[in-house]
Order: sequence, then C-alpha cells, then structure tokens
Amino acid sequence: MFIGKKRLGEDIAASEITDHPIYLDRRKFLNGTAAIATASLLPFSMLNAKSAVPEASYLNLKQSPYSTDEGLTTYESVTTYNNYYEFGTGKSDPAIRLESINFPDKSKPWRVSIEGECDKPGEYDYDDLIRPFTLEERIYRFRCVEGWSMVIPWVGFPLADLIKRAQPNSRAKFVEFTTFYDPEIMIRRNVLDWPYTEGLRMDEAMNPLTLLAVGLYGSELLGQNGAPIRLVTPWKYGFKSIKSIVKIRFVESMPQSAWMKAGPKEYGFYSNVNPDVDHPRWSQSKERRLGEFLKRKTAMFNGYEEHVAHLYTGMDLTKNF
Repeated sequence: MFIGKKRLGEDIAASEITDHPIYLDRRKFLNGTAAIATASLLPFSMLNAKSAVPEASYLNLKQSPYSTDEGLTTYESVTTYNNYYEFGTGKSDPAIRLESINFPDKSKPWRVSIEGECDKPGEYDYDDLIRPFTLEERIYRFRCVEGWSMVIPWVGFPLADLIKRAQPNSRAKFVEFTTFYDPEIMIRRNVLDWPYTEGLRMDEAMNPLTLLAVGLYGSELLGQNGAPIRLVTPWKYGFKSIKSIVKIRFVESMPQSAWMKAGPKEYGFYSNVNPDVDHPRWSQSKERRLGEFLKRKTAMFNGYEEHVAHLYTGMDLTKNF
C-alpha cells in the first residue's frame, strides 16, 4: 500500500499534518454522534453493515484549504449507500454484492492507461501512477442527482497534477474517463452502455477542486466507493465522479458520457449542481443530507461557487445543464 509522500522540494508545515491518534479519535467521535440519526433513515439491509472506521492506512496527510467545516456523514452511510450500477441499481446493492466478490482484486496489478492528445501517454500500475503525488485529505460535499447528499473526507491528489505529468498538447480540450468493466463479476443487464464513461472540459479538470481520490476517512477506498481510484468533482452531481478508473484520454471533442447516452434530456455534459434547473422527473431545489430528517436548500454549484463560477461566465446554465 502506497502512503502519501512529500514531493522533493516541498515543505509541509507541521500544522498541516494530522496526528494519527487525534485523527482516529476525531473520526470515532463524529461517527458515534451521528450514528443514531443516520440509522433511522437507512434501509434495514444496511443496518447490519460494518460501521466502524477501519484503522487509517494513510498517514501524514496534508490538510486541504478547500475542505468544508460541515459535520461528516458517517462511515457506515458513505460505504453502504452508493450508486454503482455495475453492481446493482439499489443504493445498498453494491455493498451487499461486493461482500462476496474480490473487487478490486489485490492479487492483480490495477492499471490506468493515459492516452490521446498528450506528449507522455502510457500505461501505469496503480502504485506507479500515484507515487509522485502528495496525498491530502479534503472534506467535500457530495451531491446526488436524486436529492440526497453527504459530507465525505476524501484522500487523494489534484487531477491537475496528473494532467501536468501527461503533458497534453494544444488539441486536448477535454478529458475522457473510462471505468473498469468485467461482465463476469458485474451485472449484465443493459442499464447503461458499458463501460461507464464520463468527461470534463480541460479547465474543469485543471481546477484545484477536482480530485483523484484513492481513499476516504484516512483509509483505502472500498469497491462500492470506486476503488482503487476515482474522480471527485464536488460542484457537480455525483454521477460525474466516475469510479474505478482504468483509462484517462485527452480528446479534442466533447466526449459523450454514459448517462448522456442513456438520457440526453435528463443528464447533460456539465451536470453542475444548480437549484434552478430541475431534473425532468424531480426538483433539485432542495436536498436531504444523509443522516438528517429535514431537507435543506440546494446551494449553487453545491456551495463551491467562489471556486468554479468563473468557468461558466457567459454560459446559459439552463441550456448547458
């Protein structure tokens, strides 16, 4: 297991390092105080899942200035209430299904291919891919299109760092991502056009908020959360944050994502959290934080307006939804 390392020439202040015992105590406290409230809102099948946060596998994490100070969603909720249609369409299906499946298979190297309009393409084993980068913890809001949200402490590194390493050329206007797919262990129903694909405009991909996550709550990602590496774009709806990435490709034209193919009138390329643009089948003006009973107003760009609004200056966000 790779543990985050400091880059050459980069000094990390002592105040940016989480002391391991304090980190674990904080996580236990936050999980304990929210457990009762969350349990009342979870399906029965999820209440039997493991709720304890595992021992931290990532140490000396840099703390991000982009983190929210909102209370965390419990580890139990984050790891048992998931969208991962390759393992089932119900929220609890992925966690239940993956209890009996060896995914990802740690006996085999996970490889990520970097392709397309870049000067340094290649295929990388997971450890080699992330080794040059400093891992940090970022506490981000995570908003699902169906109206629920979470606050999750992700572990990862900026996608921009990887993009700079790949050296995209002037023709690279977008970044396309592809998820691992194996019909032998995943569902075979034609819910979507597999493998799952997603994309970002280059300036969105380079935004400092955009994260490649390899863990949460200081530990490795579980399969249902997109192990071993996934995207996190906190100002967009959760389906944009593609899981279990095996390919990153730099392209000149806007890529068509899996959900755009399935429902172009319901799922646009941008998928920014916007309370003024409803899904055709439900309102997006309010959301329910997992673990809370009452709904809250949905914030523009999921509360990250100051960091990303400039990306869409002059755009019609109703048309470009």
